[in-house]
Amino acid sequence: MAKIKVNVVIAGRTYPLSVNNTDEEEGLRKAAKNINELIAKFEQSYAVADKQDVLAMSALQFASKAEIVSLKNTKENTEVLQKINELTNLLEDHL
Repeated sequence: MAKIKVNVVIAGRTYPLSVNNTDEEEGLRKAAKNINELIAKFEQSYAVADKQDVLAMSALQFASKAEIVSLKNTKENTEVLQKINELTNLLEDHL
């Protein structure tokens, strides 16, 4: 399968990338759009003189959201596994 060449602009800089399919391309473009919107929000809200600072703040924002989702999913998975084990024990007791 041929790679798709994509140019993505983040914080005014162009990054040439390759993706495997149009779904990855769409995801990449949406991610870049979200990053640029967050950068603009930080630049409006804070007196930031350096793009590096808003990029770091943006990275922290996205990474923390990903970690929160991961922690929540881990907790939910643990609870689901616990309930499955309880149901399995109940079934084994009645067989």
